[in-house]
Amino acid sequence: MNDEERLIKLEELVAYQAKVIEELSDQLAEQWKVVEQTRTKLDRLTERFLTLEETSLDAPAITRPPHY
Repeated sequence: MNDEERLIKLEELVAYQAKVIEELSDQLAEQWKVVEQTRTKLDRLTERFLTLEETSLDAPAITRPPHY
């Protein structure tokens, strides 16, 4: 293999790797959006759960029915 062929192969390899890196970067950015959306939903659900838990604590205590 002469120098020109080696150089061409190296250029092809660099071009391929640059394309793969770009695709991975795009996928990572998309996954980050999904993670942020999931985190936001989790925060909202946690708030709702805590609110429901607080309101249920204010409920009257369970007592024995009158026939006991």
